[in-house]
Amino acid sequence: MSQLPADRRETWITGIGLVSSLGDGLSENWVALRCGHINVDLEKYAPWMVHPLAHLNLVSQIPRKGDQRQMEAWQRIGTYAAGLALDSAGIKDNKKILARTDMIVAAGGGERDLDVDAAILTTRADGRSGALNERLMNDLRPTLFLAQLSNLLAGNISIVHGVSGSSRTFMGEEAAGVDAVRIAWAKIASGQSEIALVGAAHNGERKEMLMLYECGGFNLKKHFASVWSRSGGGFALGSGGAFLVLEGRTHAERRGVKPFARLVNVVSGHSSRAVPGGEAFWDWKACSHSGMKTKIALTTMMPTGDSMPPMTAIAR
Repeated sequence: MSQLPADRRETWITGIGLVSSLGDGLSENWVALRCGHINVDLEKYAPWMVHPLAHLNLVSQIPRKGDQRQMEAWQRIGTYAAGLALDSAGIKDNKKILARTDMIVAAGGGERDLDVDAAILTTRADGRSGALNERLMNDLRPTLFLAQLSNLLAGNISIVHGVSGSSRTFMGEEAAGVDAVRIAWAKIASGQSEIALVGAAHNGERKEMLMLYECGGFNLKKHFASVWSRSGGGFALGSGGAFLVLEGRTHAERRGVKPFARLVNVVSGHSSRAVPGGEAFWDWKACSHSGMKTKIALTTMMPTGDSMPPMTAIAR
Protein backbone atom coordinates (compact mmCIF):
# COMPACT_ATOMS: atom_id res chain seq x y z
CA MET A 1 0.00 0.00 0.00
CA SER A 2 1.22 3.50 -0.74
CA GLN A 3 2.25 5.59 2.24
CA LEU A 4 -0.17 8.09 3.72
CA PRO A 5 0.59 11.77 3.11
CA ALA A 6 2.93 13.18 5.74
CA ASP A 7 0.24 15.45 7.15
CA ARG A 8 -2.36 12.64 7.48
CA ARG A 9 -2.31 10.62 10.68
CA GLU A 10 -2.99 6.91 10.50
CA THR A 11 -6.46 6.01 11.79
CA TRP A 12 -7.38 2.70 13.34
CA ILE A 13 -10.70 1.03 14.09
CA THR A 14 -10.27 -0.10 17.69
CA GLY A 15 -13.87 -0.82 18.69
CA ILE A 16 -16.98 -2.20 17.00
CA GLY A 17 -20.54 -2.40 18.34
CA LEU A 18 -23.15 -4.15 16.22
CA VAL A 19 -26.74 -5.25 16.78
CA SER A 20 -29.14 -6.33 14.05
CA SER A 21 -31.86 -8.82 13.21
CA LEU A 22 -29.11 -11.45 13.09
CA GLY A 23 -27.85 -11.06 16.63
CA ASP A 24 -26.34 -9.09 19.48
CA GLY A 25 -22.64 -8.38 18.98
CA LEU A 26 -20.03 -9.35 16.43
CA SER A 27 -19.91 -13.06 17.15
CA GLU A 28 -23.66 -13.65 16.83
CA ASN A 29 -23.84 -11.65 13.61
CA TRP A 30 -20.85 -13.47 12.12
CA VAL A 31 -22.25 -16.91 12.96
CA ALA A 32 -25.64 -15.98 11.46
CA LEU A 33 -24.01 -14.69 8.27
CA ARG A 34 -21.91 -17.81 7.86
CA CYS A 35 -24.96 -20.04 8.38
CA GLY A 36 -27.12 -18.02 5.98
CA HIS A 37 -29.64 -17.30 8.75
CA ILE A 38 -32.41 -14.82 7.93
CA ASN A 39 -34.66 -13.31 10.59
CA VAL A 40 -37.82 -11.92 9.02
CA ASP A 41 -41.27 -11.32 10.53
CA LEU A 42 -44.06 -11.90 8.01
CA GLU A 43 -46.98 -11.61 10.41
CA LYS A 44 -46.80 -8.62 12.75
CA TYR A 45 -47.10 -5.98 10.00
CA ALA A 46 -48.68 -8.12 7.29
CA PRO A 47 -48.83 -7.79 4.33
CA TRP A 48 -45.51 -5.98 4.89
CA MET A 49 -42.51 -7.59 6.50
CA VAL A 50 -39.60 -6.46 8.65
CA HIS A 51 -36.31 -7.82 9.89
CA PRO A 52 -36.90 -7.45 13.65
CA LEU A 53 -34.11 -6.66 16.09
CA ALA A 54 -32.63 -9.63 17.92
CA HIS A 55 -33.23 -9.84 21.66
CA LEU A 56 -30.96 -7.48 23.59
CA ASN A 57 -30.04 -7.64 27.26
CA LEU A 58 -30.52 -3.89 27.66
CA VAL A 59 -29.43 -3.86 31.30
CA SER A 60 -25.89 -4.82 30.27
CA GLN A 61 -25.40 -1.49 28.47
CA ILE A 62 -28.23 0.71 29.84
CA PRO A 63 -28.37 -0.35 33.50
CA ARG A 64 -30.86 2.23 34.79
CA LYS A 65 -34.49 1.37 34.08
CA GLY A 66 -35.36 5.06 34.12
CA ASP A 67 -32.98 5.70 31.23
CA GLN A 68 -34.51 2.83 29.28
CA ARG A 69 -38.07 4.08 29.83
CA GLN A 70 -37.45 7.61 28.62
CA MET A 71 -35.89 6.41 25.34
CA GLU A 72 -37.78 5.29 22.28
CA ALA A 73 -36.63 2.09 20.57
CA TRP A 74 -34.21 3.74 18.14
CA GLN A 75 -32.41 5.46 21.03
CA ARG A 76 -32.12 2.24 23.01
CA ILE A 77 -30.70 0.46 19.96
CA GLY A 78 -28.10 3.17 19.37
CA THR A 79 -27.14 3.61 23.01
CA TYR A 80 -26.74 -0.17 23.36
CA ALA A 81 -24.59 -0.49 20.22
CA ALA A 82 -22.47 2.47 21.31
CA GLY A 83 -21.83 0.72 24.63
CA LEU A 84 -20.71 -2.42 22.79
CA ALA A 85 -18.24 -0.35 20.74
CA LEU A 86 -16.81 1.29 23.86
CA ASP A 87 -16.48 -2.13 25.50
CA SER A 88 -14.78 -3.48 22.39
CA ALA A 89 -12.28 -0.61 22.43
CA GLY A 90 -11.56 -1.08 26.13
CA ILE A 91 -12.61 2.44 27.15
CA LYS A 92 -16.07 1.78 28.59
CA ASP A 93 -15.17 2.88 32.14
CA ASN A 94 -12.16 5.05 31.37
CA LYS A 95 -13.51 8.46 32.37
CA LYS A 96 -10.32 10.25 31.37
CA ILE A 97 -10.52 9.02 27.76
CA LEU A 98 -14.32 9.30 27.53
CA ALA A 99 -14.10 12.96 28.58
CA ARG A 100 -12.24 13.76 25.35
CA THR A 101 -13.85 11.20 23.05
CA ASP A 102 -15.62 13.02 20.23
CA MET A 103 -18.95 11.71 19.00
CA ILE A 104 -20.62 11.87 15.59
CA VAL A 105 -24.04 10.26 15.25
CA ALA A 106 -26.31 9.71 12.26
CA ALA A 107 -30.00 9.47 13.15
CA GLY A 108 -33.37 9.77 11.49
CA GLY A 109 -36.06 12.25 12.40
CA GLY A 110 -37.01 10.48 15.61
CA GLU A 111 -40.02 8.34 16.37
CA ARG A 112 -43.49 9.84 16.46
CA ASP A 113 -46.07 9.27 19.17
CA LEU A 114 -48.72 7.32 17.26
CA ASP A 115 -51.31 7.81 20.02
CA VAL A 116 -50.97 11.59 19.71
CA ASP A 117 -51.12 11.40 15.92
CA ALA A 118 -54.29 9.30 16.10
CA ALA A 119 -55.89 11.66 18.62
CA ILE A 120 -55.14 14.70 16.43
CA LEU A 121 -56.61 13.01 13.36
CA THR A 122 -59.72 12.07 15.37
CA THR A 123 -60.01 15.64 16.64
CA ARG A 124 -59.87 17.04 13.12
CA ALA A 125 -62.50 14.56 12.02
CA ASP A 126 -64.82 15.61 14.86
CA GLY A 127 -64.48 19.26 13.89
CA ARG A 128 -64.78 20.48 17.50
CA SER A 129 -63.75 24.13 17.73
CA GLY A 130 -60.42 24.69 19.51
CA ALA A 131 -59.78 20.96 20.03
CA LEU A 132 -56.79 20.87 17.69
CA ASN A 133 -55.03 23.73 19.48
CA GLU A 134 -55.75 22.04 22.79
CA ARG A 135 -54.09 18.85 21.58
CA LEU A 136 -51.08 20.70 20.25
CA MET A 137 -50.65 22.60 23.51
CA ASN A 138 -50.85 19.47 25.68
CA ASP A 139 -49.26 16.79 23.53
CA LEU A 140 -46.34 18.50 21.81
CA ARG A 141 -42.96 17.59 23.19
CA PRO A 142 -40.94 20.37 24.86
CA THR A 143 -39.21 20.85 21.51
CA LEU A 144 -42.53 21.91 19.92
CA PHE A 145 -42.16 18.94 17.62
CA LEU A 146 -44.38 15.88 17.21
CA ALA A 147 -41.37 13.58 16.93
CA GLN A 148 -38.21 13.16 18.94
CA LEU A 149 -35.22 15.16 17.78
CA SER A 150 -32.29 13.40 16.13
CA ASN A 151 -29.73 14.70 18.63
CA LEU A 152 -31.44 12.90 21.52
CA LEU A 153 -29.49 9.76 20.60
CA ALA A 154 -26.15 11.51 21.13
CA GLY A 155 -27.50 13.03 24.33
CA ASN A 156 -28.46 9.65 25.74
CA ILE A 157 -25.12 8.12 24.78
CA SER A 158 -23.41 10.95 26.63
CA ILE A 159 -25.60 10.50 29.72
CA VAL A 160 -25.44 6.70 29.89
CA HIS A 161 -21.83 6.12 28.84
CA GLY A 162 -20.15 9.40 29.81
CA VAL A 163 -18.90 10.30 26.33
CA SER A 164 -18.39 14.03 26.73
CA GLY A 165 -16.12 15.29 23.97
CA SER A 166 -17.51 17.31 21.07
CA SER A 167 -20.77 16.07 19.58
CA ARG A 168 -22.38 16.28 16.13
CA THR A 169 -25.58 14.75 14.82
CA PHE A 170 -26.38 14.29 11.15
CA MET A 171 -30.05 13.81 10.37
CA GLY A 172 -30.73 11.11 7.81
CA GLU A 173 -30.04 7.47 7.07
CA GLU A 174 -27.55 6.12 4.50
CA ALA A 175 -25.86 9.34 3.37
CA ALA A 176 -25.75 10.71 6.91
CA GLY A 177 -24.15 7.50 8.17
CA VAL A 178 -21.42 7.59 5.53
CA ASP A 179 -20.70 11.25 6.23
CA ALA A 180 -20.54 10.65 9.97
CA VAL A 181 -17.77 8.07 9.51
CA ARG A 182 -16.02 10.16 6.86
CA ILE A 183 -15.86 13.26 9.04
CA ALA A 184 -14.81 11.33 12.15
CA TRP A 185 -11.98 9.79 10.13
CA ALA A 186 -11.03 13.18 8.64
CA LYS A 187 -10.84 14.82 12.09
CA ILE A 188 -8.50 12.12 13.38
CA ALA A 189 -6.42 11.98 10.19
CA SER A 190 -5.93 15.77 10.27
CA GLY A 191 -4.99 15.85 13.96
CA GLN A 192 -8.16 17.62 15.14
CA SER A 193 -9.17 14.60 17.23
CA GLU A 194 -7.47 11.62 18.82
CA ILE A 195 -10.41 9.30 19.37
CA ALA A 196 -14.05 9.32 18.27
CA LEU A 197 -17.22 7.29 18.66
CA VAL A 198 -19.25 7.24 15.44
CA GLY A 199 -22.34 5.34 14.36
CA ALA A 200 -26.05 5.17 13.77
CA ALA A 201 -29.22 3.36 14.76
CA HIS A 202 -32.48 2.58 12.99
CA ASN A 203 -35.77 1.12 14.15
CA GLY A 204 -37.52 -0.44 11.17
CA GLU A 205 -40.43 -1.77 13.22
CA ARG A 206 -42.55 1.39 12.95
CA LYS A 207 -46.03 1.48 11.51
CA GLU A 208 -45.79 5.06 10.27
CA MET A 209 -42.54 4.32 8.42
CA LEU A 210 -44.08 1.32 6.69
CA MET A 211 -47.09 3.43 5.75
CA LEU A 212 -44.92 6.19 4.30
CA TYR A 213 -42.86 3.78 2.21
CA GLU A 214 -46.04 2.04 1.04
CA CYS A 215 -47.28 5.36 -0.31
CA GLY A 216 -44.33 5.24 -2.69
CA GLY A 217 -44.79 1.54 -3.45
CA PHE A 218 -41.42 0.65 -1.92
CA ASN A 219 -42.35 -2.11 0.55
CA LEU A 220 -41.76 -5.79 -0.11
CA LYS A 221 -45.07 -7.55 0.48
CA LYS A 222 -46.50 -11.00 1.20
CA HIS A 223 -43.55 -13.23 0.29
CA PHE A 224 -39.93 -12.80 1.30
CA ALA A 225 -37.19 -13.28 -1.27
CA SER A 226 -33.50 -12.37 -1.34
CA VAL A 227 -32.45 -9.14 -3.04
CA TRP A 228 -31.20 -11.05 -6.05
CA SER A 229 -34.39 -13.04 -6.62
CA ARG A 230 -37.05 -10.36 -6.14
CA SER A 231 -39.30 -9.69 -9.08
CA GLY A 232 -40.94 -6.28 -9.04
CA GLY A 233 -38.62 -4.73 -6.45
CA GLY A 234 -39.40 -3.65 -2.91
CA PHE A 235 -37.48 -3.77 0.34
CA ALA A 236 -38.06 -5.01 3.88
CA LEU A 237 -37.14 -2.58 6.63
CA GLY A 238 -34.86 -3.80 9.38
CA SER A 239 -33.72 -2.67 12.81
CA GLY A 240 -30.09 -2.32 13.78
CA GLY A 241 -27.36 -0.25 15.31
CA ALA A 242 -23.67 0.02 14.41
CA PHE A 243 -20.94 2.06 16.10
CA LEU A 244 -17.19 2.29 15.66
CA VAL A 245 -14.43 3.67 17.82
CA LEU A 246 -11.91 5.38 15.53
CA GLU A 247 -8.55 6.23 17.00
CA GLY A 248 -5.27 7.70 15.92
CA ARG A 249 -2.57 5.05 15.74
CA THR A 250 -0.27 6.84 18.17
CA HIS A 251 -3.06 7.24 20.72
CA ALA A 252 -4.03 3.59 20.42
CA GLU A 253 -0.45 2.38 20.73
CA ARG A 254 0.05 4.44 23.86
CA ARG A 255 -2.67 2.43 25.56
CA GLY A 256 -1.56 -0.88 24.07
CA VAL A 257 -4.59 -1.57 21.87
CA LYS A 258 -4.64 -3.87 18.85
CA PRO A 259 -6.76 -2.58 15.95
CA PHE A 260 -9.42 -4.37 13.96
CA ALA A 261 -8.31 -2.55 10.80
CA ARG A 262 -6.69 0.57 9.43
CA LEU A 263 -9.07 3.10 7.86
CA VAL A 264 -7.53 5.27 5.16
CA ASN A 265 -10.55 6.71 3.38
CA VAL A 266 -14.35 6.66 3.21
CA VAL A 267 -16.10 6.75 -0.18
CA SER A 268 -19.66 6.15 -1.32
CA GLY A 269 -21.75 6.21 -4.45
CA HIS A 270 -24.93 5.02 -6.18
CA SER A 271 -25.29 2.40 -8.86
CA SER A 272 -27.73 -0.16 -10.17
CA ARG A 273 -27.16 -3.66 -8.84
CA ALA A 274 -26.63 -5.44 -12.14
CA VAL A 275 -24.56 -8.19 -10.55
CA PRO A 276 -23.85 -9.17 -6.94
CA GLY A 277 -21.02 -7.04 -5.60
CA GLY A 278 -21.16 -4.69 -8.55
CA GLU A 279 -21.71 -1.58 -6.49
CA ALA A 280 -18.39 -1.75 -4.65
CA PHE A 281 -16.47 -2.03 -7.91
CA TRP A 282 -18.53 0.81 -9.39
CA ASP A 283 -17.56 3.12 -6.54
CA TRP A 284 -13.85 2.65 -7.17
CA LYS A 285 -14.27 2.92 -10.92
CA ALA A 286 -16.19 6.17 -10.47
CA CYS A 287 -13.39 7.56 -8.30
CA SER A 288 -10.89 6.80 -11.06
CA HIS A 289 -13.07 8.47 -13.71
CA SER A 290 -13.47 11.57 -11.55
CA GLY A 291 -9.73 12.22 -11.74
CA MET A 292 -8.84 10.85 -8.34
CA LYS A 293 -5.69 8.73 -8.33
CA THR A 294 -7.28 5.73 -6.68
CA LYS A 295 -5.59 2.56 -5.58
CA ILE A 296 -7.47 -0.35 -4.13
CA ALA A 297 -5.58 -1.97 -1.31
CA LEU A 298 -6.47 -4.38 1.45
CA THR A 299 -5.33 -3.98 5.03
CA THR A 300 -5.88 -7.05 7.17
CA MET A 301 -5.33 -7.16 10.90
CA MET A 302 -6.25 -9.76 13.47
CA PRO A 303 -9.03 -8.74 15.86
CA THR A 304 -8.57 -8.78 19.60
CA GLY A 305 -10.95 -11.72 20.12
CA ASP A 306 -10.71 -15.32 18.92
CA SER A 307 -14.29 -15.66 17.67
CA MET A 308 -13.91 -13.47 14.59
CA PRO A 309 -11.81 -13.98 11.44
CA PRO A 310 -9.34 -11.33 10.27
CA MET A 311 -11.20 -8.21 9.15
CA THR A 312 -10.46 -6.39 5.92
CA ALA A 313 -10.82 -2.70 5.11
CA ILE A 314 -10.85 -1.25 1.60
CA ALA A 315 -8.45 1.65 1.47
CA ARG A 316 -7.61 4.45 -0.90
